[in-house]
Amino acid sequence: MTMSSNLLTKKDLKGVFWRSLTLEASWNYERQQNLAYSYAMNKVLAKLYPAGEERKRALQRHMVFFNCSPPLATFIMGINTAMEEKNAEDPDNFDPDSINNVKAALMGPLSGIGDSFFWGTLRILATGLGTSFALQGNILGPILFLLVYNVPAFAIRWFGLFKGYDLGVDMLKNAESTGFIAKFSYGASILGLMVIGGMTSSMVTVNLAGSIGQGNEAQTWNSIVNGILPNMLPLGCVMLIYWLLKKKVSTVVILIGIFVLSIVMAYFGILKV
Repeated sequence: MTMSSNLLTKKDLKGVFWRSLTLEASWNYERQQNLAYSYAMNKVLAKLYPAGEERKRALQRHMVFFNCSPPLATFIMGINTAMEEKNAEDPDNFDPDSINNVKAALMGPLSGIGDSFFWGTLRILATGLGTSFALQGNILGPILFLLVYNVPAFAIRWFGLFKGYDLGVDMLKNAESTGFIAKFSYGASILGLMVIGGMTSSMVTVNLAGSIGQGNEAQTWNSIVNGILPNMLPLGCVMLIYWLLKKKVSTVVILIGIFVLSIVMAYFGILKV
């Protein structure tokens, strides 16, 4: 591992690693793993930004939405640590917004890889192996399950953190001369918008009840609206929620409003499941 300066040591990165184990311990519906992410970065930020205001801004940066497969999340933490270090060394020539742009760009693809491997493959393999021994009354059953799953998970967590830090260091060495950070931030913003667009069409559902006409000639209101613009209603809902968030309306208030409004509109036959 290469340390970019004397600001951080290997011991500091080890602290990030151990604190990263809390990623699923404070999960919340509003910003998901953000509290644990800030907790994992806290000691590093305290060392990089001794001044109260600078540390406060750094912590606020890492309180934004974050959700990633835990074994691979440390890779992002490593890169963010290197970027925070660079920002602390040369704040006048570093854009702190790029830190969250990198985080937003990486958490989606890494989640897909991590979930499919660790949850979809390794966990099933470990469960099958452990169960086969446990059914025979062998104490190795639960032990093998824990070892087969956790040894690779912990190894990748450790390797990912330090590799991410090294990658961040190497990337930032050439950032000023090549303009890489600005280009990467721009690309990350585009990728983030594409992901949000895909999530809007696949995960947000608004179904209008009722139809026009009778029998085989009947057309549902949904088909009419989607014929004008596919997924127009989900897009409209997302844009409305985005507008409310820009107006500083609490996320809890928005969630309760969606819950109540959906029940009322379903009761009066405006929406359907």
